[in-house]
Amino acid sequence: MFQFRQKELARSIVDSIQLRNSSYRFMHVCGTHQDTLVRHGLDQMLIDAGIDVREGPGCPVCVSTTREIETARQFARSGKTVAVYGDMLRAPGFRGSLETEKAKGNSVVVVYSIENAVEFARAHPDREVVFMAVGFETTIPSTAVVAENGPPENFSIYSMHKLTPPAVEGIAKLGHVALNGMILPGHVSAIIGTEPWENIRATVGMPQVVAGFEPLDLLIGIHMLIRQIEDKTPRVEIEYGRVVKHGGNERAKRVMNDVFIPVDSEWRGFPLLPGSGMKLRDIFSSIDAEKKYEDLLEDLKGRKFSDPPGCKCAEVIRGEMYPWNCPLFGKVCNPDRPIGPCMVSSEGACAIEFKYGKLRNVRAGAASTTAA
Repeated sequence: MFQFRQKELARSIVDSIQLRNSSYRFMHVCGTHQDTLVRHGLDQMLIDAGIDVREGPGCPVCVSTTREIETARQFARSGKTVAVYGDMLRAPGFRGSLETEKAKGNSVVVVYSIENAVEFARAHPDREVVFMAVGFETTIPSTAVVAENGPPENFSIYSMHKLTPPAVEGIAKLGHVALNGMILPGHVSAIIGTEPWENIRATVGMPQVVAGFEPLDLLIGIHMLIRQIEDKTPRVEIEYGRVVKHGGNERAKRVMNDVFIPVDSEWRGFPLLPGSGMKLRDIFSSIDAEKKYEDLLEDLKGRKFSDPPGCKCAEVIRGEMYPWNCPLFGKVCNPDRPIGPCMVSSEGACAIEFKYGKLRNVRAGAASTTAA
């Protein structure tokens, strides 16, 4: 692993980029990429070299909507046991979170996997367990396998799963941020391969590189993007070849498609994105929490939910703003008292910046609030 953390080689790549004397803005859609950038100080090195890298909608917790969180809270208030990943526990809804419900005595349990949630349901047959299925293509296959294998009758799935390519295409088409290229997520691409990204290239003509998660992975990926720009030939390239293949994981894709169907879906900070959500097919309606407990959700239909006042998580997710430009960042919003989901999840840009970058004051004075 440490061959991907060679300081001298990293410096030489950055120097090569800097010698070009060009300025580019790229975006990635992966919280692990953001962690690597900030933790290792690559963000500052790249800014010095004229490269601005923004985090896009790559954090599943962050892009989950207030409505989705309120739906989960409604399940808990209605006497169901909500099984949830730890970083989703504190994600804010309209006026509270699942942690709020847990504090009120409602049944909310933290699990580490969907299999863990199924085990809990089997061990507690007197409880109706609703699993909050959160995540992109990396976690959808796990949910699909459980659905295919027939979980216990007291277990159901609330699918909040989302597909990454429609969000990348949405970012490109919105045009709120002028981007020169996209760093694609390695783990997602290991599942879906490169075909979905090729479709985006054909539509918007943007250079794209699938990159791994070590410092040199990112630097090499950025160098590959710059070469595409210089060649004036946008394409989809794989830097992360030790894991990602053009065809992806055929078995994972099969089980995803057998169990789920793409639907139009809302994301935090975005309008309705066509085909970006994943809902259970009708054959699995007996374990679809939204259908199984439809009557419990009547009160939420037609209601509009706003984001927390002053929170700029939506702008951060769209790459329009750095975390430190948010007026709440590090003041009233911090990991101990998060206002928005970008400060909750370990993959959120605000949480990462607070953890590694807050004391460094990363070019806060030079960065504009809104990207050109």
